[in-house]
Amino acid sequence: MSPRSSLADAARTRERIVRTAVDEASRIGLEGLTIGALADRLGMSKAGVIGPFGTRDILQGEVLERASLIFRTAVVDPLAGVPPGPDRLARLIDAWIDYLADCPFPGGCFVTSVSAELDGRPGPLRDRVRAAVIDWHTLLTAEIAAAQQDSTVSDRFAEEIATTLVGISMAVNQGIQLLDDRSAAARGRRAMRHAAGLTG
Repeated sequence: MSPRSSLADAARTRERIVRTAVDEASRIGLEGLTIGALADRLGMSKAGVIGPFGTRDILQGEVLERASLIFRTAVVDPLAGVPPGPDRLARLIDAWIDYLADCPFPGGCFVTSVSAELDGRPGPLRDRVRAAVIDWHTLLTAEIAAAQQDSTVSDRFAEEIATTLVGISMAVNQGIQLLDDRSAAARGRRAMRHAAGLTG
């Protein structure tokens, strides 16, 4: 086997492990993620699973990073090229609700799940989740503030609206995942638009 083929195989193995770990962690939490369970699910040895990462902590960190990337790809990236304003905020809300309604994670919104899991457990993982949540709140608040330059958008404090939208998203995630409520996404979309003062 050539070195190039060997590197490609290693990259594919690493990708397979991370993607499977993301799915598992969305169901059972980051702390519940074990090398043994992953090895069984992947049909690999424990050494084969942990080898590309070195430690479980590093694997958990990569899982969190990948989940954050999947969220950004689904919710933030579609805004590229759309100028700041009410239309961009409306598109963000739509992409966010679509992400919740057709979630790429089997356990629902990953960050919502791990935030609840780790909020009372100090440590590096909690710090990373906290940083991801702060980044999202900062971006969301900036999008709301930019939209407020249009006089048709609610002039409540942008931070207050952002908090309301995050709360609605958590309720929508619960409605979909726990309550099997098929109307949760549509109701959440309307509630977010109303909270932001968007019309139409």
